[in-house]
Amino acid sequence: FHDGHYHVCYQYNPSGATHANMHWGHFRSPDLLTWEPLPIALAPTPDGEDVDGCFSGNAVSDGDRLVAFYSAHREDRSFQHQPVTCAVSHDGGNSFRPRGDLLIPELPEGCTMYRDPYVWQDGDGWRMLVGAALADGRAAALLYDSPDLENWTYRGPFAARRPEPIGGTGLLTGEGWECPQYLPSADGRGALILSAWTEPTGPQHLAALTGEEHDGHFKAGPPAPVDHGPDCYAPALLRAPGNRWLLWGWSWEARDEAWAVAGGWAGLLTLPREIQVDDDGTLRQQPAAELLALRGEHTIHAAGRTHGPQPTELGSVGCAFDLTARLEPAGHAGLRLLTTPDGSEYLDIHLDTDAGELVVDREHASLDTRARGGSYRMPCPAGRPVDLRVVVDHSIAEVFLTTTGQVLTLRFYPTGQSPWRLQARTAPGTRLGYAVDAWELHPLVIKEPSTDAAEPAPASP
Repeated sequence: FHDGHYHVCYQYNPSGATHANMHWGHFRSPDLLTWEPLPIALAPTPDGEDVDGCFSGNAVSDGDRLVAFYSAHREDRSFQHQPVTCAVSHDGGNSFRPRGDLLIPELPEGCTMYRDPYVWQDGDGWRMLVGAALADGRAAALLYDSPDLENWTYRGPFAARRPEPIGGTGLLTGEGWECPQYLPSADGRGALILSAWTEPTGPQHLAALTGEEHDGHFKAGPPAPVDHGPDCYAPALLRAPGNRWLLWGWSWEARDEAWAVAGGWAGLLTLPREIQVDDDGTLRQQPAAELLALRGEHTIHAAGRTHGPQPTELGSVGCAFDLTARLEPAGHAGLRLLTTPDGSEYLDIHLDTDAGELVVDREHASLDTRARGGSYRMPCPAGRPVDLRVVVDHSIAEVFLTTTGQVLTLRFYPTGQSPWRLQARTAPGTRLGYAVDAWELHPLVIKEPSTDAAEPAPASP
C-alpha cells in the first residue's frame, strides 16, 4: 500500500500463456474494487543479471519511493539459485529504475536453492526473508536485516526444517521453501507462510508455522495447511490500512496446458483475503470486507429442510456469484452446483459428518476431459451448524468455512453456459437444514490505461 493505493504485481509473460520470459505486470487500486493498469513494472534486462526473468518477490513503501525486490533469473546460473536484486520507483509505480547489479550477490554457504525475497518494515529498520533449501536436507527461510534497504546483513536461518507432515493432510512441508511470507502479530505470535517445493515435481502446496520469534529465530509448532485446495500457491502478504493484513494467492491452471495456451491466458489471483493469527494459534481467512460491494442482484434466498432421494431446487446463479450458507446436516448432505441443463456436469460441496470434513468434489465439474478432477477436504466441526461463504468466478471456486476461518481453493472448467442451478441434496436416510443466499457478482472496474502505459495482461475469463 503506497500513496493511497494498493499495488498488485503478478508474474506476466507478454509473449504467451506459458511460464517463461517473466515480467511483473502491475495494477493499482484505491479501494480493491476499481483497478488501474500501470506500465509493466519489471522486465528482464538484456545481458543483465535478470536476463531470463524477473521472478518472485515483493515491494515496500519507503517515503516517496516504491522499492521492488525480486529474484534475478539467468539460465547460465543454476536454475535453483536466483539472487536478490531490486528496482525503485519515484512516480507512484508508473516507472521503475532497475538497480542493475545484484543487491545480495553472495549466497550463504550450503544453499542448494535460493530465491523469492520478502521484505517488511520492522521498527526503524527493515528485514528480509529468502526462500531456500540447504545441503543438510532442510528447507529454510533465511533472514537478513538492513537499516536503509541498501546494506543487508545475513542473520542465518529464521526457520529451517526437514520435510515433515502438514497436519491432517498427508502432505509434506517440502525439500525447499518458496515465497516465504511473515505475518507478525502485536502480541508476539506470528505466522510464517511457506510454499513447499520438492524435486522433481517442483511447486506443491502451502503450509504455515505459527509461533514466536526469539533472537532472530522463529520458534513454532507443527505445520498446518494454509489452503486446503489443490490450486493455491505462492501467496503474497500486504500490510493494509486499518491494522489489517491482506493475502492474495496464485491460482494456477488445472487443465491441459495447450487449452490454456489456446485461450491466451494462464493463472489468476485469488480474492484478497483478510488473514490473522487467532488466539489459539490458527490462521483465519475471510474475503476482504470491501468485496461485499461487488454483490449485485440477490438471486437466491432459500431456507428449509430436505431429506430423501429427491434434491431441492434452490434457484439459479450466473457464472460469477457470492454465496453464503448455513447448513445443519444429519449425515452426508450438502449443495450441488449444476452447470449443464441435464445435470451431467456439477460441482459438489458437501459435509461428511462421519469424517468431520467439508468435501469439495470436482470429479464431474467439467465435461471436457482436459480438466483435472479430484475431491478435496478440510476439517469441519461436527454437531453444530456450518457457515460457508463460497465465491465462484467462472473457473475458480473459493470455499471459505466461516466457522473455522479455513479455505479451500480449486479451479474447475464448466462447459455449460449460465444460468446454472443450485440444489440442496441429502444421502438416503439423512436430512439437511439450510439457509442459502446468493448474489450475482459485479465485475471489478478496470480503468482504461493511460496512453503511456504498456499493454495490460489479458483479463482472466
